[in-house]
Amino acid sequence: MLGTHTFFMIALPILFFFGFPEVGRGLIVVLASGVYFSSFIKDLVCSPRPFSPPVNRLTIGTHHLEYGFPSTHSTNGVSMALFIFGHVRSAYSDHSAISSTTYCISCGILALYAITIVFGRIYTGMHSFTDCGIGVALGATIWAVYVITSNTMERWLASESWTVPCVLVPLCLLLVHYHPQPVDDCPCFEDAIAFVSVILGAYLARWHSVYAGLDERFFYTLMPGGQGDIWTWDERIRWWSLAGAKVSLGVLIIFVWRLFAKSFLHVVLPPVFRALAPHFDLPHRRFYTPATDYGRLPMENGLRPIPSVIDLTGTLEVSGVNGSKQLGQAIKRRGLNLTGAVKMPSGTGSGASLEGGGSLELDKMGEVATKEVMHYDADVLTKVVVYAGIAILSTEAIPLFFSLIGWGIRAW
Repeated sequence: MLGTHTFFMIALPILFFFGFPEVGRGLIVVLASGVYFSSFIKDLVCSPRPFSPPVNRLTIGTHHLEYGFPSTHSTNGVSMALFIFGHVRSAYSDHSAISSTTYCISCGILALYAITIVFGRIYTGMHSFTDCGIGVALGATIWAVYVITSNTMERWLASESWTVPCVLVPLCLLLVHYHPQPVDDCPCFEDAIAFVSVILGAYLARWHSVYAGLDERFFYTLMPGGQGDIWTWDERIRWWSLAGAKVSLGVLIIFVWRLFAKSFLHVVLPPVFRALAPHFDLPHRRFYTPATDYGRLPMENGLRPIPSVIDLTGTLEVSGVNGSKQLGQAIKRRGLNLTGAVKMPSGTGSGASLEGGGSLELDKMGEVATKEVMHYDADVLTKVVVYAGIAILSTEAIPLFFSLIGWGIRAW
């Protein structure tokens, strides 16, 4: 769960809801850059994950269907640990805001976090030492580039110049368009679209807040509550109640936007693409069906079930390890979104349910029958708009709303 879009949609906006926009933008840039560039390399190199570790991969997502080189978890684990370390170091040395004991404990926790993420990927059989080593190097490089360029970028975003949106929007579309097309269908591209669009939305929101004169007036208001170091119980209860309301309402707005914007764009974009297709050479990506080849986008599946712990013993095996060779080969095929039961020759299902809309089962002869997941060209632009909109709402619109209704922004 900690690496999913849902987690990031809940966790990252909280920094903006409580008055830490610089930290929030920095974390967005570091994490999103790690996802995009590691996905770029994965689809460019097309190096598969390790084939023969003696482990069962227990997973409910689709990350196991991606290529293995480099490790995105290692990239983001290292870059995020270094990013937080930079702020901890600044609080200790520049502002004397924390004690030596707190500083040492914080550094130990960050080191433990990075080490467990990296070696956990090797232990679970998801990556090789090379995958994780390059992921670590990529994460450290992304953090170093951010440290060097962050102040310059912040000044540019606050310049109130129209060159900011005129550069950012085409650059985002180019990064999406020129993302490598892999040999087999891979979920990396969808993650790359989402995160590069979040950077676009966060940067546009920062530029607009300065351009419209909203920066100082609205985004630095204090939340109602106690002042100073001594708070009464009534002030504490009021502050925490308001904090809970801000998080709940903010996350609800984000999910409502995602639901309605995605549904609306799925209705509007295919006819637009079909109208433009005879007159323009529209971009087309491998494994994505053009709008001229389908009538309307199918409705999304409902809530996807999480497999019971009881059924985990029957979860799919890695190719060649205590299981069918055909089954293992099918798992390695990119583009499969496994959901529902995996039926073995005996007719019993494993109950392993994975995110997506495809299915996998063995017939009586032991052959693998697969149902391929479908991608549509409208999905690409839909993701760009939806996730850029999520970033704009989270970093500007929702905090502005909290300020206007008297809930405040800054925690203290």
